[in-house]
Amino acid sequence: MPVLFGLNGRAERSFEAGRGVVNNQLLKDLFQACMMHDVHQLGIAVRNVYQGGNRTSHDFEKVVAFFDTLYASNRLSRPLSGITIIGY
Repeated sequence: MPVLFGLNGRAERSFEAGRGVVNNQLLKDLFQACMMHDVHQLGIAVRNVYQGGNRTSHDFEKVVAFFDTLYASNRLSRPLSGITIIGY
């Protein structure tokens, strides 16, 4: 998705989607979506539960809780009209 345009409307910078909970990559997705031209909705697909080795992580619940807190706090202005979280 282009976010910065140069001469003759040519895309100078673009971002890719598809991050999860690891290392708080969902924050990067949110930031990038907020910078994208004419983007009003953000959709994030995240695994419901990740099990690796001795670790179990409820990624979907973590992402939903984060965005619920973000919207409830009303301390951050967002140019997006909505965020959809899809668990798989």
